[in-house]
Amino acid sequence: MYSDHNKPLIVQSDRSLLLEVNNPSFEAARDSLLRFADLEKSPEYIHTYRLTPVSLWNAASSGMVYEDIMGELTRFAKYEIPKNIAVQIRQWLLRYGRLTLLRKGEYLCLESDNPALFLEVVEHKKIKRYVHRVESSSRAVLLEWSRGQIKKECIDLGYPVIDRAGYAHGEPLPFSPDRELTLRKYQEDAVGVFLNYERTGGSGIIVLPCGSGKTVVGIGVMARICETTLILVTNITAARQWKQELMRKTTLGEEQIGEYSGEAKQIRQVTVATYQILTYRKRVEEDFLHLSVLNRENWGLIIYDEVHLLPAPVFRFASEVQGRRRLGLTATLIREDGKERDVFSLIGPKIFDVPWKVLEKQGWISQAFCTEIRCDLPEEEQYTYALENRRERFKRASVNRKKYEVVKYLLRAHRNDSILVIGQYIKQLEHIADELTVPIITGKTKNTERDVLYERFRKGEIKTLIVSKVANFAVDLPDANVAIQISGTFGSRQEEAQRLGRILRPKKKVKAHFYSVVTRNTEEDQYAEKRQLFLTEQGYSYEIVDEKDLEDKIPHDRIRQDRSPL
Repeated sequence: MYSDHNKPLIVQSDRSLLLEVNNPSFEAARDSLLRFADLEKSPEYIHTYRLTPVSLWNAASSGMVYEDIMGELTRFAKYEIPKNIAVQIRQWLLRYGRLTLLRKGEYLCLESDNPALFLEVVEHKKIKRYVHRVESSSRAVLLEWSRGQIKKECIDLGYPVIDRAGYAHGEPLPFSPDRELTLRKYQEDAVGVFLNYERTGGSGIIVLPCGSGKTVVGIGVMARICETTLILVTNITAARQWKQELMRKTTLGEEQIGEYSGEAKQIRQVTVATYQILTYRKRVEEDFLHLSVLNRENWGLIIYDEVHLLPAPVFRFASEVQGRRRLGLTATLIREDGKERDVFSLIGPKIFDVPWKVLEKQGWISQAFCTEIRCDLPEEEQYTYALENRRERFKRASVNRKKYEVVKYLLRAHRNDSILVIGQYIKQLEHIADELTVPIITGKTKNTERDVLYERFRKGEIKTLIVSKVANFAVDLPDANVAIQISGTFGSRQEEAQRLGRILRPKKKVKAHFYSVVTRNTEEDQYAEKRQLFLTEQGYSYEIVDEKDLEDKIPHDRIRQDRSPL
């Protein structure tokens, strides 16, 4: 039996891939696996990946073939690869590209190179309703409006559709980048890949770390296409940041850029709309008013910022605009509801990805150090905790009052730094804000007040800012270099990544520190391990510190040393 004990990877017959962290080839193997496998868990010594249909279809969309994937597995595998793995990889890859959407004259058609598969698909009860007529054993004419629905139903059957039906052009929008818009090499590569419409069908998802300039990539794509554009974002703060960036880095004027949100309803050549406004309706039984309003416009490009966060009604919008170019931007494609397949089929495949640690080594994002600080639950609360349900236990552990002393210590230790204290529970955050007399931003804070506080923080007038989950996404605070996470949303991996992302803008003289304060031996402790999965996949490790050892493990003099040039 073949074996090479110097290699780091064990490929198992259940499609799991075990990667040894302490092997010299760990980083190379990790970066390779990220192209075609999903991370499942990552304790200290062995990381577990898994081959899935979507992970392999993303690899296929980027140009990888069976021989490439098997070659990478063989390159790093300690033992012989189980024969069933090779068979399963081949079978899943063979499903990619068997169904194609294209235009024949004025008609939208579905084609397949396999008559048996074609018959199975067009006769399926969920797909048959979208078939106008069957022309041959390999081609059917579809209802014109069914493009998105067909793609979603087919991927649910296990056959992703390659969409080569083209896209409609929007109204021309002549503008050019300003001298301030300079694309880095990886940003130019991302724009170039998206513009390779022949392979991607005009749509796709670009995955880049927080702080690496995804907005710049979006502007770069817009500047190459020069057509009317709809940009969908997570909140009003993000919408206004996009508008500011467009005005600062292009020749677009303020009158050409509209905001479509709860506070404004401007439809212009470039319109920035929030996901919230798209999902608004007066009553549950009524339709989504703003979806249809925006869908009537002749967009040449639709950009989905933080595409992994698409709420369910926006999937419907994504289904209805399949005739438009669609660009998804995100730091992570992880969805806790498991709807990655919907993102794949309705927005497009992942077409560009750069590991976080690669950009860190190149100096484009900050070097970050992650520390988990563990506290005990107060003894007088342990009996009550034992009698509660899981949700109640999680909240009790999350708002553990012992965390306050940890936060106070870290604020003293980092008193010269720019600090964000981030949490899930508003009363917990308000208590800290009142006790320390520190500004706070929550969902109740008016947008005008938020903007003032964010700007004061950027200018250094405020050194510490307490924020709820409203600051998880698309808040540009480039000088923040310390984040203290005091509570989170259960086991949300993408939230952990986004919160670390708040401090990854490169700084010349200081390192970035991400602290997560957790109650040990509780529901929160278990969820914290899951939250950290995505970051450990990217190469980050968490130092574990007991609350009693703070002064020894995180002394004030070490903090001062961290402020020396990197």
